[in-house]
Amino acid sequence: MSASVKISPKDWLAQAERLQPETIALRRAIHEEPELGLFTPKTTQKAKAALKGLPLTIKEGPSTTGFVAILEGARPGPTVLLRGDMDALPMPEDAKVSFKSRIAGAMHACGHDSHTAMLASAAKILCAQRASLAGQVLFMFQPGEEGWHGARFMLEDRLLDDPKPDAAFALHIMPNAPAGLFGSRAGAMLASSDTLTITVRGRGGHASMPHHALDPIPVACAIVTAIQTLVTRQIDAFDPVVITFGKIEAGTTSNVIPESAYLLGTLRAVSERARLTAQEGVRRVAEGIAAAHGAIAEVSIENGFPVTVNDAAAFAFARDTLSSLFGEAAFTTSAHPVMGAEDFSYVLQRIPGAFVFLGVCPEGQDWRTACPCHSNQMTMNEAVMARGVAAHCALAAGFLERPF
Repeated sequence: MSASVKISPKDWLAQAERLQPETIALRRAIHEEPELGLFTPKTTQKAKAALKGLPLTIKEGPSTTGFVAILEGARPGPTVLLRGDMDALPMPEDAKVSFKSRIAGAMHACGHDSHTAMLASAAKILCAQRASLAGQVLFMFQPGEEGWHGARFMLEDRLLDDPKPDAAFALHIMPNAPAGLFGSRAGAMLASSDTLTITVRGRGGHASMPHHALDPIPVACAIVTAIQTLVTRQIDAFDPVVITFGKIEAGTTSNVIPESAYLLGTLRAVSERARLTAQEGVRRVAEGIAAAHGAIAEVSIENGFPVTVNDAAAFAFARDTLSSLFGEAAFTTSAHPVMGAEDFSYVLQRIPGAFVFLGVCPEGQDWRTACPCHSNQMTMNEAVMARGVAAHCALAAGFLERPF
């Protein structure tokens, strides 16, 4: 592939398919050695090794093992960012693959291994096209997406300040979606995600004489039920909120009333207004119900990722670019947001851009019943990664040529 000859946008896929053996090999190498959190040194080393020899400038910060690789085009122009996350999940792997995780209690169950591999291959192709590019491409290799706020730390480390991107794009695979199908929407794409902790303080005693105690368990149950009523009666149905309590813990045996009960839950919203309304409501309902029973409720809300909001122009650009490259049937506009959360939201708070899903349902499976992300048996159709690589290239080169 000559660096002096500009390729047609239609050739992005052909170039990506030529790199498929390298893309798959990198993905599998990362998959075998999953790493958690903000510090992923082995994964970072693998990604850097894949980029070795390319005309890239590497920027790193103190807060994570993430890095930004900068490609300077042959001529001045705008700057575009492509993101790939690198961390895994703290869970066992039960998928039947030859490159199964060799690290106990860690698995790439959310596709970040493929995201890193696709971004590295896109960097190779775009570097070979440097002579035809006017502007800069930033390849953001980011750890700590799985609840660790890695994108926020990389922003705080000023890794995206010089040069500051004019647009930003991220792809995320989805095993329970048709293979090769892209999907996104303008506006709220993914929900915010906050952690709720409620401790109900009562007074312990003998289970046969509850009137001499102050049982926190029925108070905790009343709080859970009342919060569901809060969601359905005080939150706009067209600005939805989901509150789920995944853990209730209290007591030690059948004949003892405990001193306290503990609730752990998650709050998801697709607008900051609904998010704040729900947070205030949770405090009011929990404290009020506890007080009505003579107990005390201590409410703690840990803010997680903000709402992931796609810029309308960036979404339209991504839709048109990917539809042109792969055909109109290859792109679907999502009717509603996904209630999952993403820390690419921090990037989109500062830079106009779009987050796009890519279906990778395993061959021979029905996408409606395929194991989703975060499943211990999640697998993917690796052949589709060529589409992801080509999509990165088309979005970056297309934006440098025609900024929205």
